[in-house]
Amino acid sequence: MRIDKLLANTGYGSRKEVKKLLKQGAVEIGGQKVKSGAAQVDPDAEEVIVLGEVLEYREFIYLLMNKPQGVISATVDEIHETVLDILEFEDAVREPFPVGRLDKDTEGLLLLTNDGKFAHALTSPKKGVTKTYEAIIDQEVTEEDISAFSKGVVLEDGYHTKPADLQVKEHAATEISLTITEGKFHQVKRMFEAVGKKVLFLKRISIGSLTLDETLEPGEYRDMTEKEVKELLQEAYTKNEGVT
Repeated sequence: MRIDKLLANTGYGSRKEVKKLLKQGAVEIGGQKVKSGAAQVDPDAEEVIVLGEVLEYREFIYLLMNKPQGVISATVDEIHETVLDILEFEDAVREPFPVGRLDKDTEGLLLLTNDGKFAHALTSPKKGVTKTYEAIIDQEVTEEDISAFSKGVVLEDGYHTKPADLQVKEHAATEISLTITEGKFHQVKRMFEAVGKKVLFLKRISIGSLTLDETLEPGEYRDMTEKEVKELLQEAYTKNEGVT
């Protein structure tokens, strides 16, 4: 790819700022200084040095965020703050997008990536990757609710959800955990509305085997490890397709 595009995509500034770096002789490819933004580079095979430091290039980024309430899971919004607004410049410039979504008033585990295949694997209904939530409900959750969820409930639009695992916390009958394999709009809230109850607080705590990093405060995020990415992909592709 062009060196100016590589530098812009890895957080070294706008095209104008990158052009200035190149003119200053601050960029080397394979030990040779380059001043033209059109110079071609293979970041996987050639060493690129910028301002004396080796550039670390990754084609894709995978971020794990503890999404706070009040922020929407979108890339652009003219009114509300989005999860991309939280990101540092060097991450935002890679143009990641949310994997699925969490409602504005829902907090917890949200993944962001610029890898479309990874996102599709985790959100495709055919894959059936589980998502677990913790919630506080306005009324006590009963055995009848647990049984109804285990069979799937009918939402207000007539859609019959897939079976879900509803568990009540031992210390309070209004606090629950719920594991689903779908991601319909406002699904958890609508499922409880189907049994005459209202969700007061909602937090996603896991996607597949990946759990929320409790060291992250709301609004903080980190890179996923290679192991985490591989394990999630393996879960998605082996659950229903039998491939690794």
